Amino acid sequence: MAKSLLIVGGGSAGWITATYLDYVLNHLKKHDVHISLVESATIGRIGVGEATVPSLRHTLAGMGISERDFMRSSDATFKCAIRFENWLHQGHAYYHPFDRQREGIIELTGRDWCISDRSLPFAHTVTPLAGMCDERRSPRSYNTRDYGSPLAYAYHMDARKFADYLADVAVGRGVDRIIADVAATQVDENGNITSIRTHDGRDLAADLFIDCTGFASLLLGQAIHVGFEDFSQYLLCDSALTMQVPYDVYYPGYINPFTRATALSSGWAWDIPQASRRGLGYVYSSAYLSDAEAEHEFRQLEGRHCDGLPVKKISFKPGMRQRFWAGNCVAIGLSGGFVEPLESTGIYLIETGVRILADLFPQEGSMQLMRKRYNELIKRRYLEILEFVNLHYALSRRSDTDFWIDVQKPQHITESLRQKLELWRVKPVTPSDIDDHQHCFAFPNWEFVVYGMDH
Repeated sequence: MAKSLLIVGGGSAGWITATYLDYVLNHLKKHDVHISLVESATIGRIGVGEATVPSLRHTLAGMGISERDFMRSSDATFKCAIRFENWLHQGHAYYHPFDRQREGIIELTGRDWCISDRSLPFAHTVTPLAGMCDERRSPRSYNTRDYGSPLAYAYHMDARKFADYLADVAVGRGVDRIIADVAATQVDENGNITSIRTHDGRDLAADLFIDCTGFASLLLGQAIHVGFEDFSQYLLCDSALTMQVPYDVYYPGYINPFTRATALSSGWAWDIPQASRRGLGYVYSSAYLSDAEAEHEFRQLEGRHCDGLPVKKISFKPGMRQRFWAGNCVAIGLSGGFVEPLESTGIYLIETGVRILADLFPQEGSMQLMRKRYNELIKRRYLEILEFVNLHYALSRRSDTDFWIDVQKPQHITESLRQKLELWRVKPVTPSDIDDHQHCFAFPNWEFVVYGMDH
């Protein structure tokens, strides 16, 4: 068994990895794995407001984390759904909630809604969360036990504060924290990392290395030279502007229990309400809009109270590494890939990566077998999320800008999604249409978007 583990990079990816693996491997499974994390004191974190999916509840509970402590420390609020505005056409809106009630063993709700007059939106017919979002209600009461609501929910939070909170938890449990910048990575002739050299001259060795260095992918991408599979043919957005609006600058009078995703001229804007501020962003394609034009449109959407608030630019390329585990190095988080944040899958992909790694943690002589299985499973998750995010663009009927005209063209829709959409022209969405039982998005998630977009 790998007895030493070195995580390179902090942030959400690094500290979720450290906290989860330490708790599962050393506390629950009683292994004796020495876990260290090295993070830079000079390299900044992206630190935008983060929206999540319900799996985070299980991950936090699986790490022995108090929900109340997590929420207080991370500026967190509840999230019951995503509200999509102007995606089908201007003035149209629908919810993608986290809850779906079933009628019985044979599920006919989707079929019945399709043949109805559709006067009531689909989401409002199958879950109380849609109405609760309309009324801005919480999915649980104050005196409910941690993670105890019968309704599915997730969180909005401050990603920086979340990482800092987990760092305190992990270090308190015995994870070694090393503050240093990486100067070089030593790789042997077999493609295995032997050590990390820091700027202050230390050589840090381990049996297994975890790359949590973000877009830079210092270990898997730069040192081991694992290639990148580009998703830009299907996801045209490559830029984001972010802004924080503290409530002492402007408070709208409420905190929504949902993420708002508003389609704009060349992409979409997010609105993530946290406990003390809102995190805003505009995801757009630089091929259709300049940065200055994007910022003007972004500020117009928010209003005059954002005048003077700083905007941060992030450039990205959607895609994934051709392998996520190569040699003795595993990439988790942005170092392994990035699918635009439309369905809040960033934290989910970190959770999934670390959970599967805990299941496949290498025993003596098993590295190759575990590596092969890990790469298969993580690749499926990225391709599934690519297809699901692609769905939102493919179903749009907007024709008011070149961007919206182009995203609907066949060459920008994945082949697997085109096949699904043809199928759903003649039948409702059913579980048999979704191939992988370990999916992030089950058939109800597809229902909410397909029927919400009036396909």
